[in-house]
Amino acid sequence: MSDGTVPAGARREILRRAPGATDVLPGHLHPVLRRVYAARGVGSADDLDLDLQQLLPVSTLDGIGAATALLVEHLRRGSRLLVVGDFDADGATSTALVLRQLRRLGHQAVGFRVPDRMRHGYGLTPALVADLTEQSDLLITVDNGVAAQAGIEAARARGMPVLVTDHHLPGPTLPSPAAMVNPNLPGAVFGSHALAGVGVAFYLMAAVTRELERERGVRLPSVTDLLDLVALGTVADLVPLDRNNRILVREGLRRIRAGRACPGLLALAAVAGTGAGEITTQTLGFQVAPRLNAAGRIDDMAIGIRCLLSDDPAAARTLALELDTINRDRRELEGRMQEEAGAAVRQLHLREGSLPAGLALFDAGWHVGIVGLVATRVRERVHRPVVAFAPAGEQELRGSARSVDGLHIRDVLEAIAAREPDLIERFGGHAMAAGLTVHPSRLARFATAFAAEVGRLLPPERMRGIIESDGALAPAEISLETALALEGGGPWGQGFPEPLFDNEFEVLESRVVGQHHLKFLLRAAPATLPVEAIAFGRASATPPRPPQAGSRVHLCYRLQPNRWGGGLRAQLTSEYLEVRG
Repeated sequence: MSDGTVPAGARREILRRAPGATDVLPGHLHPVLRRVYAARGVGSADDLDLDLQQLLPVSTLDGIGAATALLVEHLRRGSRLLVVGDFDADGATSTALVLRQLRRLGHQAVGFRVPDRMRHGYGLTPALVADLTEQSDLLITVDNGVAAQAGIEAARARGMPVLVTDHHLPGPTLPSPAAMVNPNLPGAVFGSHALAGVGVAFYLMAAVTRELERERGVRLPSVTDLLDLVALGTVADLVPLDRNNRILVREGLRRIRAGRACPGLLALAAVAGTGAGEITTQTLGFQVAPRLNAAGRIDDMAIGIRCLLSDDPAAARTLALELDTINRDRRELEGRMQEEAGAAVRQLHLREGSLPAGLALFDAGWHVGIVGLVATRVRERVHRPVVAFAPAGEQELRGSARSVDGLHIRDVLEAIAAREPDLIERFGGHAMAAGLTVHPSRLARFATAFAAEVGRLLPPERMRGIIESDGALAPAEISLETALALEGGGPWGQGFPEPLFDNEFEVLESRVVGQHHLKFLLRAAPATLPVEAIAFGRASATPPRPPQAGSRVHLCYRLQPNRWGGGLRAQLTSEYLEVRG
């Protein structure tokens, strides 16, 4: 299986994005940035206006009116509120945002609870409701609830109404909570279906704050102060960065870079070795979010939420260090599981081209909190949808599914469930990721059905490991000026990908750094200045040795400013490396 650095004969296919119309974009933009924007469908200067005032109106989010009225009434009464979160970064940031804003509005009778993966399952379940030791006047779900019919009924039976805030796609049957806010309900008219759970929570808190300001006739703390949490949760959940989400993320990044984020987020960045002023969507997604997610994967996400809730920098750092330790344990566990997953794929005794269209993998020793990472890594290597399962008790396997562009994975599971109603016990999720449970005795049937359904929907050409490139840069464009322009042109992320270019270079120097990474000095053309490049995690993947001085390589790369060591210079970060002799 390829991991991005390949010898000749194992090439990936590089497709260059079709150019768009650049004449409709502002002339003051860097010419490379104009080309990149046009290739992503940016059609006017208005699309680039990411001012906070351009957010879709709060009042247009489906269900916001009833949810606001319900929550405001409970705030008037001084009700005991309990936020029911989720065990990923989106759920953690959603929980922290709601608690922080309600307390800033003067309501202190609010706590939170995160389900235990093994004991309770996902979201608001009857098992979680039965485990609540104190009565609450209102339960507020964040980043979950649209599939919690049984949990909502169990809560109602105990005299606890439920306010659902969620963004996941609903199943065929909707629950009946006291109120529900979700931009993905049938018939929803909100202008974006891409809000993360923390985005939905942000909108609700904005509406509640506005209503209380109207009632009290005073200015109250704005929920925009918490956009750092919105940026982190949105990037971590890999929702598409449409214009509305780009506004939220951009404003959140501005707060973080100005040092005005919550102490916990700043502490997580610091233990990851990143200063607040250097934070980007890449930093949030690959350094901060994994440390937060690790707690929910193998420990208790309450640690992560307490970190985000702390106002004491010293206490926040202590919690961030604990999360960093948990993340190291997670990496070690994930590494073992990745090796086992790779062996499982190889043991199919099939070449990559004849693998099933969709893979279902299982190991009795796998951890249920890590299978999503396993599915992601295997998908990246085999270029097709993958479900990885782990045991969750004697009678249940829990799986995490990861898809490829062009295939809606939840639709795949729904189609399977419609044809074979007994096969999947529960499922839910997004276009690119979903969770499900099956009985151990039905795993083989599921694997067959999954491969067949994926094969029906996914064209074979989508399984070739295509890399989408923004084309070649001219040698003069490979510069710090271009790198800074591209960095400032974000935020980049899911659905609005960071620019990726491909060129052929002459290798001037190459060496292994940090045991696992390749460091290069490259030249794009004779008589041009050399440029540094790095290929993370590629040292062991280049047989028989790193490319030697004088050889040529074809590189797919991101052009980024490198601030390591206090300097500032352009660097190419390799996503794919092919040695051409």
